Amino acid sequence: MADDLNAHRSRLRCNVARVDQVFPGCLAEAQRLLTPAGVEAWLDGASSVCALGRGQELPLIFLEALPAAAARCGEALIPEAAAMARSLSAAGAVAAIAPYLSGLPAVARRLESFEALQVYADVVRSIAEQAPDALPSFLDQVDSLLAQVTIGGVMNWVDYGLKSYRGQLHRAADYFSLQAADARAALTRERHGTLLADHERELRLTLKSFWALEDEFTPYSQAFDIERRSWPHLDRLGFHLPDAYESRGPISGLDRYRAAIAHLAAHRLWTRPLIADNFNRYQQLIIETFEDARVEWLAIKRYPGLRRLWLALHPRPRPGDCPPGHSCIRHQAAMLSLALLDPRHGYQDPDLLAAVDRFHERMQRDPEDGGIAVELGVDYLTRIHHADFRSPKVFFRDTEVGYRDDNRYLWIFLEDTDDEDEFHSDHHVANPRTRAADGGGPIVRHQQEWDYVAGGYRPDWVTVYEALQASGDPAVIDRLLEKHAALARPLQRLIELLKPQGRKLIRRQEEGPEIDLDPAIAALIDTRSGISPDPRIHTRAEPYERDISVQVLLDLSESVKQTPPGAESSVLELSREAVSLLGWALAALGDPYAIAGFASNSRHELRYSHIKGYTEGWDEVTKARLAGIEGGLSTRMGAALRHAGHALAGRGSEKKLLLLLTDGEPADVDVEDGQYLHADARRAVEELAAAGVFTFCFSLDPGADAYVSAIFGANRFMVLDRIERLPERLPRLYLELTR
Repeated sequence: MADDLNAHRSRLRCNVARVDQVFPGCLAEAQRLLTPAGVEAWLDGASSVCALGRGQELPLIFLEALPAAAARCGEALIPEAAAMARSLSAAGAVAAIAPYLSGLPAVARRLESFEALQVYADVVRSIAEQAPDALPSFLDQVDSLLAQVTIGGVMNWVDYGLKSYRGQLHRAADYFSLQAADARAALTRERHGTLLADHERELRLTLKSFWALEDEFTPYSQAFDIERRSWPHLDRLGFHLPDAYESRGPISGLDRYRAAIAHLAAHRLWTRPLIADNFNRYQQLIIETFEDARVEWLAIKRYPGLRRLWLALHPRPRPGDCPPGHSCIRHQAAMLSLALLDPRHGYQDPDLLAAVDRFHERMQRDPEDGGIAVELGVDYLTRIHHADFRSPKVFFRDTEVGYRDDNRYLWIFLEDTDDEDEFHSDHHVANPRTRAADGGGPIVRHQQEWDYVAGGYRPDWVTVYEALQASGDPAVIDRLLEKHAALARPLQRLIELLKPQGRKLIRRQEEGPEIDLDPAIAALIDTRSGISPDPRIHTRAEPYERDISVQVLLDLSESVKQTPPGAESSVLELSREAVSLLGWALAALGDPYAIAGFASNSRHELRYSHIKGYTEGWDEVTKARLAGIEGGLSTRMGAALRHAGHALAGRGSEKKLLLLLTDGEPADVDVEDGQYLHADARRAVEELAAAGVFTFCFSLDPGADAYVSAIFGANRFMVLDRIERLPERLPRLYLELTR
C-alpha cells in the first residue's frame, strides 16, 4: 500500500507542501471512482495545474474536485479541466480558475454528460475572452443558474449579457452576478415551466370573476435568492407570486397559480389581522394553521372543486416520521393542516381528532368568526406541547404547503426590528406604532429596449419612475386660455362640426323595431328547407358616437427651457399653452384622454409624470398639474412611448391615438451610439402600431426632417418651423387627425 502511494506521488509533479497532507485521501477517492487510466489522467492534470505557478490552492482543488466530477460525466473531463485552467491563466482570468475547478462537481451533478460539460466550457471561454473580470461572478452563480434553466438557456443568457454590455464591460459583473434587473429578466425568459407573465391576464380574470377582486400581481423569482426562500404573500401592493411554476405531478403550473391565488383571495376576503406580539412563535404557527383551514373552508363552501386541487398539492406527513430529539412542531402542524382539509386523512391521534371535530363544529355555527383560529390554536398547542419543540434541529420533511402564503397578512407587529429582512404589517390595516407616510412614492416599472446591433430586446432595461406631476397654480392655465380666446372661437366651431350627428343603422340584431329584409328572406328559405334559421333579422338605429382614446405625451427634457430664436416664450411655456388649448378642446369634444410628461437620466431613471388620467376631468386639479410642469434631463423616447402606449392599448376604444410633442431627437446621457435610441424609438412605434395604437409626432425641432420620418413613418409627423404657432397648430392638428 505504501509502495503504491509513493509510486503515485512520484507521478504527481508538484512540490507544494500541502499536497502531501491531502494526497493519500485524494488518491483513495480517485482509485475508488476512476479507472487506472483515469487516475493517470488525474495525476497528469494536477501536475499541469501545479505547473502554472498560480498558488498552492489550485492543485489541491483539482485533486479534490475532479474525481467526483469525472465519475459522473466521464473521465474525458479531466484533461479538459486542466486545459481550461491553462486557458484561463493565459487569458488573465486567474481569479476564475479556483471557482471553476471547485464548482465542477456541482456542475457535473446538474449536467450529467460530458457533451453538456463541453457546452459549459464553451460558455466559460466566451466570458473569459470578452469579459474576464466578470467570470468569477458568473462562476459563483452557475449552480443557481443551472437549477433554473438548461445549459442551453445559460448559453443564451450569457450570450445576451455579452452583447448587451459589450460597450461597458466594467459593469458586466453586475449582470453575471444577477444584480442587474435586466439579468434577472433575461434569465426569466429562459426558464422552464409556466410563466406568470404569459398567463397574467387570464389569472387576473380568474381573480375578478371568481372572487370579485382586482389586486395587482407582483412576481418574484427564487432564482436569485437561494439563501432566503420567498413564498407567495399578500400585502398592500397585491398578490406576490412566483414568476414561474413547474408542473407537479398531474397538476400543471397554471393550476398551481390558481391554487395559490384562491388561497390568497380567501385571506383577502375573510382574514382579519391579529396582534402578533400577543402570541409566541409556536402559538403563531398553530394559529396560522387553523386560520388557513378556516378561510379554505369558506372558499370550498363557495367552490367545492378547490378541495381536490388543494389536496393534490398538500403534503401527506405520516405519524412517527419526526425522529426523537428534533423539533416536531412543524410536523404536527402539517398533519393538523391535512386533517382539517381532508376528511379521509386517516390519523388516529386523539388530540388531533378532537381539534378537528371542534373546528368543524365551530365552522358550522359561525364560520366568519376570526377568533376561531386563536381559540383553537392556543388550546391545541397546550395539549401537544413538548420540550423538544425548542430543539434547534427542526424537522421539515413534508411540512411545506407550497400553494399557501407566508401569512404575513395575518399579523400586525407592534415592536420594531433591527433586521431589515424581517417583514412587518403591510396590508390595509394600519400598524398602531407606525406613523402613516406623508405620501406615496413613485411606482417603479421596467421597460424593454431594442438593441439594433444585437438584433434583440434588452428586457427590463429601462427603469421607469411613475408619479403624479407636482401641482402649480391653476390660475396660470386660466390666464393662458384667456390669452388665446380669439383662437378658441374658431376651434369651438370646428368642434361643433366634429361632434357626432345623426344616427347609424345596426343590422343583424335579434330584436329591433325594423325587419332587415335580406336576413329575413334567408331565414324564411332556411325554415322551408328544414334548417334552423338565424334569428338575427332585425335592425335598430343608434346615435353616432366618437369611439377614440387619446394619450398626449410631452417631452420635458432640459432643452424645453430654451427660447428659440425669434420667439418670446420658451418651448416649455409654448407647450403648456398648446396643451391647455388641446385639453379644453378635448373636454369640449368629449373624447377620453390622458396627459403625461417624461424625461430621463440614463436607462436607470426615466421619470414619467401623470398630468391627467383618462377618468379625470379638465378641472382645477388637472390644470394645477399642467401648470407645474418643468424641464430637465434627457429624452429616452422609445421607453416613454412604450410606457404611455401600454395603458392606451388596453382601452376598448375603436381608435387609439398617441400624440407626442417633442423639441428634439431621442438622446440620453448613457448612450454614445446616436442610432441606438433612434432604432429603439422606431421599434416602439412599430410595436404600438401592432397593438392598434396610431402614433403621431409633433416636432418643434427645425432639423427634425433628418430623422423623424425614419422613426414615425410618412404622414405620421409634423415639423413646426414657426414655434410660436404651436398653440394654434396643436389643437387643429388633433381635430384634423380625428375628423
